[in-house]
Amino acid sequence: MTDAPIGVLCLDTSFEKIPGHIRNPGTFDFPVVYRVVRGASPQRLVREADPTLLEPFVQAARELAAAGVAGITGACGFLALFQAELAAAASVPLWSSSLLQLPLVHRMVGPDRPVGLLVADEAALTPRHLTAVGAASVPVRVTGMADQPEFREVMLEGRRDALDADRLEREVLGRVDRLAETHPDLGALVIECTDLVPFAHAIQARLGLPVFDIVTLTNMLHATLTRRPYARRP
Repeated sequence: MTDAPIGVLCLDTSFEKIPGHIRNPGTFDFPVVYRVVRGASPQRLVREADPTLLEPFVQAARELAAAGVAGITGACGFLALFQAELAAAASVPLWSSSLLQLPLVHRMVGPDRPVGLLVADEAALTPRHLTAVGAASVPVRVTGMADQPEFREVMLEGRRDALDADRLEREVLGRVDRLAETHPDLGALVIECTDLVPFAHAIQARLGLPVFDIVTLTNMLHATLTRRPYARRP
């Protein structure tokens, strides 16, 4: 099962998905199957936490499982709100959000070091999202991208499909720099937003810390689904 495909639950967006984005097939070295949930806009999922989106995402997860994927993930970290319901509905392992890594990361870096969290919209992240992934007690220090023009115009508001990746990278690093200046005791950073994963390398170069995201989680869980025998000594 080394080529076991992974299904991805996707928002209804049309902007350019650059390398490193979960919706760019070149991000992975294994097959990926995408399922777009029509009408699931960033506004409805991120900012409104619209509960009526649960059923179409459940249906999409079931369709992916029926299509033969080995596991299912999501293309928006705010799907964390539906983790329990989605996992219960799917017949294969399902990890909806990079936020699922928060408890693990916190225990890795020690109790006295908070975990940085880079999100699409800081105001939209609630205790419900953290509780849904078992991270209610994790000390997080959050920064968001909603007030950054390139991110807001392309990702959140969908005004255009063309992405200025250099401009977005500058916005991301500006937010990360401010987070690190305000909280110099950070032990690691988790990227909630799948749109920001292409800049994980630049973020790590800036912070000198472990950086986790939906791609690190998906690669790890794909590895658990495709175990191979170890070579034995003669």
